[in-house]
Amino acid sequence: MKIATVWGAPKARVIFLVLLACAVALATPAAETDKEKQQTQIRNMAQDTLQRLYKAEPKTEAAVKHAFGYAVFSDLGVKILFGGTGSGKGIAVNNRNKHEIFMKMLEAQAGLGMGVDKFRVVFIFDNEKVFDSFVNSGWEFGGQSTVAAKTEDQGGAMAGAVAVSDGVWMYQLTDKGLAVEISATGTKYYKNDDLN
Repeated sequence: MKIATVWGAPKARVIFLVLLACAVALATPAAETDKEKQQTQIRNMAQDTLQRLYKAEPKTEAAVKHAFGYAVFSDLGVKILFGGTGSGKGIAVNNRNKHEIFMKMLEAQAGLGMGVDKFRVVFIFDNEKVFDSFVNSGWEFGGQSTVAAKTEDQGGAMAGAVAVSDGVWMYQLTDKGLAVEISATGTKYYKNDDLN
């Protein structure tokens, strides 16, 4: 019995190779589309968060625009009895060159409690050094602590923010608006290698 061949190879092998090449060609744009979709969702979340911040504290718009850079994160945390976790995605933007860096956040919570927390965080960076350190080295809050947002002595533009480090300001927004107390749990911020 003779095996039919095309260019010296069995037909079945040629058909398999053609199908494999088509599958690879189709999979690559789909992965890129998924990446672009996630990037767009994060950009939209960041713009929505900034608009909410500007509405809650109008002077923050000038502070964000005149800063070296800013970062915006959306977080969803779940706490059940003695512990909880949270995770989120965000974006850091260099205002000088408009370069975007997509990032992730992870949070660990200790203590008794139950519930789901949704909040958003905005960081404002005064200079290049603190911005680059945040996006390139990552950044981590220590243990559980709650700090009150300052409203009187921030020179107006940073009203409602907390100075979390030299040259770094932080706002936290909940569904009810700008948080008066900011929870600085064991939270880590770092680059999202899948989206950059």
